Amino acid sequence: MLSTFSDLGLSAPILDAVTSLGFETPTEIQEKAIPHLLGGDADFIGLAQTGTGKTAAFGLPLLDLLDPELDHTQAIVLAPTRELGQQIAEQLALFSKKQKGIRTLAVYGGANIAMQIKALKKTRHVVIATPGRLIDLVNRKAVNLEQVRFVVLDEADEMLNMGFKEELDTILSFTPEEKQTWLFSATMPKEIRRMVKDYMVDPFEVRIDPKTTVNTNIEHQYAVVHPKDKAEALTRFLDLDPDLYGVVFCRTKMDTQKLAENLVKGGYRADAIHGDLSQAARDRVMMRFKQRDLQVLIATDVAARGIDVNDLTHVFHFALPNDQAYYTHRSGRTARAGKKGISMSLISFKEKYKIHNLEKGLGVEFARVEVPLADAVVETRLRSWAMGLMAEDSVATPPQDLVDQIDLLLGPLSKEDMIARLVARELARLNLGHRADLNDRGPKGKKPGFKKDFKGGTSAGGFKKPFKKGGYKKDGYGKGGYKKGGYKSGGYKKKPTWDDDGFNTGDGDFKPREGHGGYRKSFSGGAKKGGFKKGKPGGFKKGPGGPKKGGYKKKW
Repeated sequence: MLSTFSDLGLSAPILDAVTSLGFETPTEIQEKAIPHLLGGDADFIGLAQTGTGKTAAFGLPLLDLLDPELDHTQAIVLAPTRELGQQIAEQLALFSKKQKGIRTLAVYGGANIAMQIKALKKTRHVVIATPGRLIDLVNRKAVNLEQVRFVVLDEADEMLNMGFKEELDTILSFTPEEKQTWLFSATMPKEIRRMVKDYMVDPFEVRIDPKTTVNTNIEHQYAVVHPKDKAEALTRFLDLDPDLYGVVFCRTKMDTQKLAENLVKGGYRADAIHGDLSQAARDRVMMRFKQRDLQVLIATDVAARGIDVNDLTHVFHFALPNDQAYYTHRSGRTARAGKKGISMSLISFKEKYKIHNLEKGLGVEFARVEVPLADAVVETRLRSWAMGLMAEDSVATPPQDLVDQIDLLLGPLSKEDMIARLVARELARLNLGHRADLNDRGPKGKKPGFKKDFKGGTSAGGFKKPFKKGGYKKDGYGKGGYKKGGYKSGGYKKKPTWDDDGFNTGDGDFKPREGHGGYRKSFSGGAKKGGFKKGKPGGFKKGPGGPKKGGYKKKW
């Protein structure tokens, strides 16, 4: 790996800006992309997760390739959300601060379009935009894309997931054929492959394995709770660590809003950010969060794109995402700039397999942690309350006569009584009437032995109970067959004998006993090919899926 940015071929002004920002060693995507993009003569595909430094990977070479003397828009950068667009614009401004004459602008929906049109009257060498707003501005002739040399599609997979396929096609049709298209994405679905085929020419592709981009400063943890207890479990983690500062991810906008409202009712400094908020409301929430007026921000995956806060201590997964790439996106919000961070998943007992899948797919280890017990939470909150009293420097001084009256009323109480009553009152105010232990430790009270009956089949643990009348008893074999009269490879090993239900339990075909309810189908196919077919009442009938998936079920 190259050791410094100076090895990548960047110009002196760009290197000065990078150095002033404290960047020293390029990430893998930066190391592989920047030298190629500086060549300025080919399309490019970069597949890498969020948090790997993609903005610098395309932003640094893009700025180096611009000509400040040209009086028109030379590059557009498309982003799926306003927040990501704002973040890209801020970073490009920092990267270009040592360059002369380079001007950039972010335009997005939800903001005053008249102000954006006015800003575009001055030459903007780079326009960072959300797809819908850019089309609107082109149609209003506020921006001209006919001389664009570079088109950057950042988080292209997310733009397609959000339904921007037609908008992307429209925007690309506004640009000249002779241009370079740089596409960055965490995944490569079919729709992106279609775009590559339609709009790119022999692109150079760099693929960063997710396992090689794991941030070792992130500690991955999970706690197992009943689904109905997730919100309370979250509050216990918040109570136990007053310095906790993080983002809580939910799956839907409704879940996000509901959780935020419940936390606020409980006295927690929380708020939600999601797609239904106006731009002004989103900006207010983000300002409060960045100023630490909020302890936690409740967000959807899409709304969290572009959140750029370097000192988050925690990321909570209130609901695990279905896509592992989203888990990486979320977790990458913490442990930035060399700091440590925790990615905590709140899961149900049935979701433990998702943790194993993440461990295998991402090459990380998860540690199971316990939800803090109620006693620990009470102790922590009371200690915090007491320390707050000691640290409080009240400006207002009560009137002396009022102090004297209170002294008369409380005089009979000893110091110990006073403390006990104050603590009792604070306990009542906290109202922590919860169950002591929220941890779900799995099924309880089950006896060892057979776990499943016919739906599990013999391969999954045999039968749960012996039959009351006739038939076969469980034998505990997990490999098929029964202890007595068991199947071998297509029949039975004993000589022909009749049991109470009309079975011929010997070798060869099965026939109903004369005058007895039984079965019509022979056992010519063995246990694997159909088993028994129900005839007259009595005996056995075929269970779901045959013996492989459930064996036979007794009909009483």
